[in-house]
Amino acid sequence: MEKTIDCVLCGSCVVDILVRPVPLEVPIGGGRLIQTDPIAVTTGGIVSNAGIALARLGMRAVAFSYVGRDDWAGVIQKKLAHEGVDVQHLMTHPTGATSTTAVMVDTSGERSFAHCVGAPKQMTKATFLDHLDLFARSRMTLVGYYSLMPNLESDLPEVFAAIRATGCKTALDAAGDGGGMQPLDRILPHLDVYVPSRAEAVHQTGQTDPQRVIETYRQCGAQGLLGVKLGAEGALLSPAADQFIEVPAVAPPGPVVDTTGAGDAFYAGLLCGLLRGLEPAAAGRLAAAVGACCVTGLGASAGLRSYDETARIAGF
Repeated sequence: MEKTIDCVLCGSCVVDILVRPVPLEVPIGGGRLIQTDPIAVTTGGIVSNAGIALARLGMRAVAFSYVGRDDWAGVIQKKLAHEGVDVQHLMTHPTGATSTTAVMVDTSGERSFAHCVGAPKQMTKATFLDHLDLFARSRMTLVGYYSLMPNLESDLPEVFAAIRATGCKTALDAAGDGGGMQPLDRILPHLDVYVPSRAEAVHQTGQTDPQRVIETYRQCGAQGLLGVKLGAEGALLSPAADQFIEVPAVAPPGPVVDTTGAGDAFYAGLLCGLLRGLEPAAAGRLAAAVGACCVTGLGASAGLRSYDETARIAGF
């Protein structure tokens, strides 16, 4: 089937309510009034964060998730459509609420979350297997987040195998504490790309050294591009067994405002680079530049830029 889509973004699709600045080093407590900047409403989650980043980079992105029958659903649909993300496969769940998060951001850009998972957690194996024609038209799919999909995770090996059988490559992102090695150990052999954060990777494997983390994944049968996002230190990528590429961090092209979505932006940049045919090292450099742009805006998408601008920041 003709590949008319670059990437289908699946899973977490959220309305973010951004509150800044909130001091995070002390408990908020009861009965307090915290003076903040104007409170903003935007989108979050892997579907929105990576989807918008890919669209800004010139990729054809499709959102595949559930929203609820509520006012928040329109926020997501309008924002994604405005950004050029295809929302035809953003489905309305009959009972689940649209996923929402209150994002509390301090003056350094660090953040804490109050989150309602909502309708996206209702995605099941059938949700994906009933739409394999969508994946057959796509070059790549990115699913997130591992450890936050209780109705789907045990079936992800079968789901990813079915998606791959359509000729679509697979990627997975993690969130929260990263979960454990089960059922990740059964998922890894069916992934073309897997690059969690350092904290997620450490929680999953018990290893603190990024190379040891990647070796643990390889022992589970992972054959694809692996890596660990290292925040301000960049990232470590591994395109094949015993091959490691150190990706240096890219300096943000402006003051750091908010780190929300930086990991998703990195992932979007990495997939964009790979889909454009870049070698893993160059794709990693582009990913670092997308993440660096992300942190210069409030929320997960305000700081994102076009491919040409981002490539210049990456030093291409």
